[in-house]
Amino acid sequence: MRAKISTPHRPHRHEAGSRAASPDAAGSPARAAGEGGSAPALAPPRPPIAGPVTGEELELARRNHSAPLESLRWPLTPPGLHYTVVHFDIPDVRPEDWRLRVHGAVEHPLELTLSELRSRPRRTAAVTLECAGNGRGRLEPRPPSIPWDTGAVGTAEWTGTPLAPLLAEAGIAADAVDLVFTGADRGVQAGLEQDYARSLRAADALAEEVLLAYEMGGAPLPPQHGYPLRLLVPGWYGMASVKWLTSIQVLDRPARVFQNESTYRYSLAADDPGEPVSRMRVRSLMVPPGLPDFFTRRRSLGAGPTTIRGRAWSGEGPVVRVEVAIDGVWTEAQVEPPTAAHAWQEFSLVWVAAPGAHTLASRATDASGRVQPLEQAWTFQGMGNNAVQELTVDVRA
Repeated sequence: MRAKISTPHRPHRHEAGSRAASPDAAGSPARAAGEGGSAPALAPPRPPIAGPVTGEELELARRNHSAPLESLRWPLTPPGLHYTVVHFDIPDVRPEDWRLRVHGAVEHPLELTLSELRSRPRRTAAVTLECAGNGRGRLEPRPPSIPWDTGAVGTAEWTGTPLAPLLAEAGIAADAVDLVFTGADRGVQAGLEQDYARSLRAADALAEEVLLAYEMGGAPLPPQHGYPLRLLVPGWYGMASVKWLTSIQVLDRPARVFQNESTYRYSLAADDPGEPVSRMRVRSLMVPPGLPDFFTRRRSLGAGPTTIRGRAWSGEGPVVRVEVAIDGVWTEAQVEPPTAAHAWQEFSLVWVAAPGAHTLASRATDASGRVQPLEQAWTFQGMGNNAVQELTVDVRA
């Protein structure tokens, strides 16, 4: 089943008597965050929705905001415009009481204060993060979760200390398999009470670019972005960058973690485990040109030369090509070189706009040869949506 991306999605009114939606999880049952044990009895996954946006989805949309596409003008997204996802509640973390535990298959377990982490070697990196469910709201039928359009993305400068040296200091076991990263946010998902936690393979966690970040844009992390500490895994979708981090557990066996096994999967049905979501797929988004209509957001501008600009990124390497289509005719755009290893790149194209209605689209290709699809393949959880963006523009004579 496939869903065509066309004009921007318009929210519908709430449908009375709709079924509740579970936040960003529609996968098959799995074990809770932690090492293992028997599988708990979980609520069945919510089926996809055909029809109006539900009240539950509207509440999720209110709590988890996307970036307006005009913010793509800036190489760094202002913190207040950067997209946010809060699975449960923003926890009330008191820095004087907060500690980070490093434990499990290590020789020297650690318990570190924020001051101790800030005293370690610092690194600042510009990193693009995108929600794995970005674009979900455009799928039909719609997976029941945050009904993102296309703005669940942002780029910021993150400052922190590299994770690998800290793990070396703790004496990570040579046979370490997985690391479990647990945050302070707690709630119920699919009938299971849990802390939000994600696991990474040891090799991925030990990559030199992985940070324990305590600053965003040169200031302490805002509460919604993980204060006082978050994991930052460049190149991966945002679910891997666990916020409000409190624990790093090293395991000498595969982890059994709900947010890895039951959610963030490229599954095609409720009983299909699918492949796990990991690195960001190649994508480009245009800054909407001209002026917006207040209600429809349809764009209008005057005839003549105008510059189409946007940003492109991929978790598999730099973007090497962006094409822009005007009414289905593709032209190669100018792509700026990367300013940082894991930050998006600017592209631009001068368009001599003639009077009338026109459809604009952009399509990126990364260094690994991956190309944005023209249509989005449907998945049960609505993950990894990277189909080309289309905009309708009315050009005045």
